[in-house]
Amino acid sequence: MTGMTGAQELGGMAMLAVVTCIAAAVNSIAGGGTLLTFPVLAAILPPDPARLVTANATSTIGLWPGAVSAAWAYRDDRAGQPPWARWLLLPSVIGALAGSLLLLVLPPRLFDSLVPWLILTAAILFAAQPYLSRLVPPARPATSVGSGRIAFACGLQFLIAVYGGYFGAGIGIVMLAMLGGLGLGDIHRLNAVKNVLGTVVNGTAAGLFAVGPLLGSHDVSWPHAAVMAVAAIFGGLAGSYLARRMPARTVRRIVSIIGFTLAGYYFLR
Repeated sequence: MTGMTGAQELGGMAMLAVVTCIAAAVNSIAGGGTLLTFPVLAAILPPDPARLVTANATSTIGLWPGAVSAAWAYRDDRAGQPPWARWLLLPSVIGALAGSLLLLVLPPRLFDSLVPWLILTAAILFAAQPYLSRLVPPARPATSVGSGRIAFACGLQFLIAVYGGYFGAGIGIVMLAMLGGLGLGDIHRLNAVKNVLGTVVNGTAAGLFAVGPLLGSHDVSWPHAAVMAVAAIFGGLAGSYLARRMPARTVRRIVSIIGFTLAGYYFLR
């Protein structure tokens, strides 16, 4: 971090670790953790024309271990899921690859101009999640879902994964709304599937971002990603534990407020 003293660098890393732990917990409960880690990275990374792209790639890589730990913590809730649910994995991979490639090949200036809108969209989705859930039709038994509805869900998951590969904040909320209409069970079972799909999307994007510099694309700040990875594991496990013991309403409100505030900041900047 050019221009920073050793104490400032250490303080920035410590703040990043704390925020990442919270963000990974938020992701395991509903989604939206990127709204917390992205602005911190954007603030502490060295000034560079591609700083926001680097922050996004680093955030994706750093949060991925938290998604893995959350998916592992929810392993018992995935028992008894219908076999067709696995079809959602393929569009998750393809969509994440497409979104990640868009981030790597498009000019950084375009991403800079889209950041306020992406954050605002994610914040709106996060805040509207309880209302969106009410619009979802009552869940039918998972075994009775028709092929047309499964195909529609796969198409929607592909679009969600494209957004996830490009930026990703709030995809967990959209996935929960989509999965709720497929009759996969209560919120815990929905979270179990959502965390697996999120792991696939983020893992695909993280892998592409990791090899991006080898392809002449934008860099990743590996020291920051390493600190985030450790903190994310603890956050993912803690969030999964708390999800069964506390309502997510308070967390959702705090993250929504942060999201709208950040969107306003980037619009004014």
